[in-house]
Amino acid sequence: MKGWIQHAWFKQIDIAPLVSFRILFGAATFISTLRFCLSGWIGEHFIHTHVQFKYFGFEWLPLLSQQWIYLIHILMLLASLGILFGAFYRWSAIIFFVLFTYCELVDITYYLNHYYFVSLVSLMMCIVPANAAYSVDVWRKPSLGQTLVPAWSINIFRAQLIVVYFFAGIAKINYDWLIRALPLKIWLPANDTLPVIGWLFQYDATAYVFSWAGMLFDISVGYFLCKKETRLWAWLVVVFFHLITGWMFQIGVFPMVMIVSTLIFFGNTFHHRLLRFFQRIIRMKQVEVSEQNHTPYYQKPLVKAALTAFFATWFTFQVLFPLRYVLYPGNLYWTEEGYRFSWRVMLMEKAGTATFYVTDATTGKEGVVDNAQFLNPHQEKQLSFQPDLILQYAQFLKTYYEERGAVVSKVRAEVYVTLNARPSRLLISDQQNLLELTDSWQHKNWIIPFETE
Repeated sequence: MKGWIQHAWFKQIDIAPLVSFRILFGAATFISTLRFCLSGWIGEHFIHTHVQFKYFGFEWLPLLSQQWIYLIHILMLLASLGILFGAFYRWSAIIFFVLFTYCELVDITYYLNHYYFVSLVSLMMCIVPANAAYSVDVWRKPSLGQTLVPAWSINIFRAQLIVVYFFAGIAKINYDWLIRALPLKIWLPANDTLPVIGWLFQYDATAYVFSWAGMLFDISVGYFLCKKETRLWAWLVVVFFHLITGWMFQIGVFPMVMIVSTLIFFGNTFHHRLLRFFQRIIRMKQVEVSEQNHTPYYQKPLVKAALTAFFATWFTFQVLFPLRYVLYPGNLYWTEEGYRFSWRVMLMEKAGTATFYVTDATTGKEGVVDNAQFLNPHQEKQLSFQPDLILQYAQFLKTYYEERGAVVSKVRAEVYVTLNARPSRLLISDQQNLLELTDSWQHKNWIIPFETE
């Protein structure tokens, strides 16, 4: 086993796929960040907001002032360019990872699987020698140049992509997705006006075909990308799959990120051609490196041991964490315990209404909260069906009204939720004092169990 690990992860291989990945990832993150800025989402997400909902364990993370938020996004743009061009690469990768992850953690209502994926990849970018060729760093300091890198620096990205797709496929093996074709049976008819293929979406059979094809695609695409004989065809299916979903559901840059990321599975010849194409565009002369001219840090025995431990820990976590939902009773999509960070992409149509009531202990009177006074439409939508957000909002309301002279003894909520077109039902007891509850990793036994048909 040890010999296999040494061969598969520490043998020296061509750097070209890693450099291509660096350039494409830097370009994708730059475009994504620029799009975010130009769309006016900085103000919507971070500035014109009264409350931020925190991830469990990150309640301490503050929302910085307006000036700092704008500076963060400017630095993210610059760091993306640093990754793209391999300029001050290590610092660029670290800065991008820290700032992007901060923006992701500061408000849980904007959680998306592809944000999580970008955070993971940007963290891995911090440790790989992706600037050792076709980079400003090598142009500045030719001694940094390398033609070979350890296999782990490329295989960690390939393995991460396989994990993402495989668990996304496993998540689709459920009753609603395969047997009821939900939520696609709800979503597809809304796209029946699309050119060329829209007419197909009015039939239930199309929803079933898409559901089963999506599951089979996610489970198997990693395997077919690894095999030389099927790699091109598998990638073309990746392109078709992500373009069609991006066209129908307007899911931002996620399709582009996955399409360019999966190119890392291609062989050296393809990536050398791609790099020559990039070189012609930016007109940068490549510094020729005939052989490894120094002993890189990752060849040292202690570093090898540390990296082996890191990879073992990293991928053990990547495999086990998405499976934590099995530790909780009840319907996962109802309670959402173990739902996040498990690569469950667009698997449910869930909506709710949440009306909050605050009781003043001094007067005994109960008042109705106008959620629009505190929440933007996106936050109010996410709050209406996520139990942990309901608890956080109750604590926010208590603090808000007590700062204005009230003595809040009770906050309760009437929360009605519909899941995959089923009739709305209460998520929690409408008499439960939410101030008596605290969030934790334990099962939320105050959620009313979901009764299946």
